[in-house]
Amino acid sequence: MVASPVGRNSTINLQNRMIVTTAQLYKHAYGKYAVGAYNINNMEQLLGLFSGNVRSKAPFIIQLSKGARKYADKRMLEAMIRTAEEMFPEAVFAVHLDHGDEETCYDCIASGFYSSVMIDASHEAFDENVAITKRVVEKAHPKGISVEAELGQLGGVEEDIKVDEGHASLTNPLEAVEFVKQTGCDSLAAAIGTSHGAYKFKGQQSLHFDVIEDIQKLIPGMPIVMHGSSSVPIEEVQRINAAGGKLDPSARGVNEEEYLPAAKLGVTKVNIDTDGRLVWTRVHREYFRDHPAEFDFRPPGKIFVEEYAKFIAHKNGKLGSAGQLDGVRESLKG
Repeated sequence: MVASPVGRNSTINLQNRMIVTTAQLYKHAYGKYAVGAYNINNMEQLLGLFSGNVRSKAPFIIQLSKGARKYADKRMLEAMIRTAEEMFPEAVFAVHLDHGDEETCYDCIASGFYSSVMIDASHEAFDENVAITKRVVEKAHPKGISVEAELGQLGGVEEDIKVDEGHASLTNPLEAVEFVKQTGCDSLAAAIGTSHGAYKFKGQQSLHFDVIEDIQKLIPGMPIVMHGSSSVPIEEVQRINAAGGKLDPSARGVNEEEYLPAAKLGVTKVNIDTDGRLVWTRVHREYFRDHPAEFDFRPPGKIFVEEYAKFIAHKNGKLGSAGQLDGVRESLKG
């Protein structure tokens, strides 16, 4: 069993703060369910995110990417999250840097706002990936911040990350053992058959459960993180295209029914971004198609908040995190 020093020593005062560490969430979830990690970029997403998680009584992780921090400014995002925390006092969540480079990780660690950071050096050779990740861990752990690292490469596109499918590579479980040992990372983003972005797989695709099982056997207790886990619902794509979009109708993502079986094998955090963007696109395209004389962005914004909340609650049901909030609160008291 891998025991994180961050997880052992972290404490929380539930009366004063609802932002917890990812290590605390993983401790309760491991082997039972997966915590949904959702990327946000604006106010409407944030309101829908909190509303959906509170309704479904689920703990969750807010993910801020390097691109989001540039788009909305990191200060604006942090201020909005603190405001949402006051508006939804029953929420229990962590704040995570998604796909950070070394410089961005250090900035987030120094801010004192983040629960965890992800250092993505998976494009580097193994030894360089280890060296970079280890440096980030050495900066993060003294401040009680968890570190997620990536081994193996997912195909697809996410912001400035682009890997064609021919260069994607699954995580080698034996390498994973050595990687975790050398770096001291707290969770492992593994390439297990998923892909970034809306243009995913052609035809039916399944997770490589054999890789997940091998990692769990070799590193029991190590939280596995699944990136690129959107399902790209065909009905969303069809509605977007019917309202003027031109998305590839053959695009496929991860089957939602595979979330929970993967969680039972140690997949403790599941990243979902693309599906939320599809909800945004569908709501706004349909609204302005049906109201061509409208120019006020607030009515579709309100519709999106509600639709996004429903989307979040649905995903939490598939992840098994719905209804877990009371159990998480009890575990945090220990």
